[in-house]
Amino acid sequence: MEEEAKNQENFQTSRKFTGLKTGNPKNMAGGVQAIVSSLKHVIGELGVPQGVRSMLSVNQMDGFDCPGCAWPDPDDQRSGLGEFCENGAKAVAEEATSRKVGPEFFKKYTIDELGSQSDFWLGKSGRLTCPMILKPGQQHYETITWPKAFQLIADSLNGLNSPNEAIFYTSGRTSNEAAFLYQLLVRKFGTNNLPDCSNMCHESSGVALSETLGIGKGSVKLEDFDKAELIVVSGQNPGTNHPRMLTALQKAKKHGAKIITINPLKETGLIKFKHPQHLSDMLGAPTTLTDLYLQVKINGDVALIKAMIKLLIAADKESDGGVIDHEFIEARTQGYDELLEDIKRYDLQDLIGESGVEEGKVWEAVSLLKEKKRIIFCWAMGLTQHKNAVDNIREIVNLLLLKGSIGIPGAGTCPVRGHSNVQGDRTMGIWERPKKAFLDRLQQEFGFDPPRTHGLNTVEAIQAMAKGKAGVFIGLGGNFLSATPDTAYTARALQNCLLTVHISTKLNRSHLVTGKTALILPCLGRTEKDLQNGKPQFVSVENSAGVVHKSIGNKSPASPDLLSEPKIVAEIAKALFRDDPSIDWDIMVNDYDHIRNHIARVIPGFENYNERVRKPGGFYLPNGARDRVFKTNTGRARFTINRLADHHLKESEFIMMTIRSHDQFNTTIYGLNDRYRGIYNERRVVLMNHQDMQDAGLKARDVVDLKSHFKGRERVADRFLVVPYDIPRQCIATYFPEANVLVPVDNYADRSHTPASKSVVVTIEKRVGV
Repeated sequence: MEEEAKNQENFQTSRKFTGLKTGNPKNMAGGVQAIVSSLKHVIGELGVPQGVRSMLSVNQMDGFDCPGCAWPDPDDQRSGLGEFCENGAKAVAEEATSRKVGPEFFKKYTIDELGSQSDFWLGKSGRLTCPMILKPGQQHYETITWPKAFQLIADSLNGLNSPNEAIFYTSGRTSNEAAFLYQLLVRKFGTNNLPDCSNMCHESSGVALSETLGIGKGSVKLEDFDKAELIVVSGQNPGTNHPRMLTALQKAKKHGAKIITINPLKETGLIKFKHPQHLSDMLGAPTTLTDLYLQVKINGDVALIKAMIKLLIAADKESDGGVIDHEFIEARTQGYDELLEDIKRYDLQDLIGESGVEEGKVWEAVSLLKEKKRIIFCWAMGLTQHKNAVDNIREIVNLLLLKGSIGIPGAGTCPVRGHSNVQGDRTMGIWERPKKAFLDRLQQEFGFDPPRTHGLNTVEAIQAMAKGKAGVFIGLGGNFLSATPDTAYTARALQNCLLTVHISTKLNRSHLVTGKTALILPCLGRTEKDLQNGKPQFVSVENSAGVVHKSIGNKSPASPDLLSEPKIVAEIAKALFRDDPSIDWDIMVNDYDHIRNHIARVIPGFENYNERVRKPGGFYLPNGARDRVFKTNTGRARFTINRLADHHLKESEFIMMTIRSHDQFNTTIYGLNDRYRGIYNERRVVLMNHQDMQDAGLKARDVVDLKSHFKGRERVADRFLVVPYDIPRQCIATYFPEANVLVPVDNYADRSHTPASKSVVVTIEKRVGV
């Protein structure tokens, strides 16, 4: 019991303050500071020669795909100075670092000692170099050979009462080839328990878009930004999370586009931008990006968009049909009359008040929408991580359908994905709810009957482990514990497992909160050469625009003991199905072309995969919404009826959203500075409205505890420093993953099960005698 108690504490990030410094938020993104920051990280981790080679190769047609975000690359010419951004440089430096975490490191530190360190310290320790095992009751990881590790996994899986007692998680970094092999292994084993990181971010987008447009992906290409008349960016901070998007927005502005931003925080990257690679930008004035900034309350988006729709409908009547695209609606959609009836139920002033946006600015936004046809609507997790997240996205679709802004150049939906192949993994079959047609083709290709019962998503997987209904957890990439909600509950769930396995490049907190036995299996990164039987291999990925392209590393592996993700999956499969030779795992992993040949026969749109992926820039997958072919059950795009957010805050309550800092990508912490927001050297902060602080008797740098009380259960995130910030009343923001402990595992979006990490009701208590 004492050992379990110690191990359980390892779920907490370090609660020691690191020396908060604050300044005014920056008024411009990019520029000289972005260059300095990029150089600092790249040279600091790789040195000059390797750093230069790596950065000249990232996102090039004959190079490797950035291990960061999924923003699409230009179809034709790439920048000769490097097709990357500041945070892309940080991502490459983080993966390609020369620092190493080997056996001596694990002999030096116990898991409790490692657990007391910050996520930043853990990540900066270096690259994992060989497979390690943590045996029951032990405090130190020890080395284990690859064959013994694979056999342990096979024996543990085969020892379960049912295949459905195993959880197979996937991170969005995983390549198409590894993902396809992984889902093949899992379904051959007999389960659809394939939760993935998409469950926690854009699952709501996929559900909403599938219901309304017949495809769970965005419809726009990168080139559409050059043709757009109006771009709406909502619930997103591209200056930090997708910095190369700023280049697209800047080009759109130069072509005459207007930009509306909808966000609770005023984010620097959406205000002004200087392109770090353009001399004219560096010498001249920055480009003003946002024309109209709508500072909405957290989760006030449906109310705001409904208000816009109500005003557009009224304007259309006044102009005798000149605002709304009635011809498109009549020919291609259904549900318009029902939408009109629903909108009548709402009072305009109530909607505007619910949104928190000034009424005059709502009218300004409608004036722009009235005049424009080629409209792109972009969004990210500011919209997808709420109880009503699916309704958020469906209301966006309603607005675009009204204007006929789907399936024409310069217009459409743009859910901006986070990790670099999260969309591709889903295309490859990483999904707990596979469609019958996919399973039928898998059966025809490989000669076994895949399980037809739906598996567990991320939330359900955590709950199953917590209830003792799952005994083995395998994570293909990622940092499951830190990425998921309700950190303490998830930690206890993982500890219930007999075996936890993490296929990783670097040390993270998930390696420190484990099952009875734990394995760390180190793999190659994107930046590294992949040789199988002496023959160079490449992998492929899919970006947010649905482009599939190759990625080939150019750096020697961090250790000769590293294996590629496809190789690890294949070796697990060989040990698991030792007496079943029906699938030749060796032939697939010895030459990835064989994996791609299988993909081409199983997944529509991948015909002639090996030939097409070798063409510069790759190829586009079919996208019905892009061509106004709506593969819904009626063949028409659907207007939908969506509800407002249901937040009834008491006077002492706040709605909290988790956010990333500028020195962060997902759970990876590159540094302790949030430069654009003017917050330095500290992550345990809570951003509060100044008037709210006065009303609560708080001042800057006061130490507070945050508490959520969902369904009567109290969760506490202690020791946060108050920072006054420009944020709507009764709204606060905290960094992820430090505040994940407050996110209830059972508070998630309807239909998508995405954790509601952007709308957590909390109270704030000042600590006494800190």
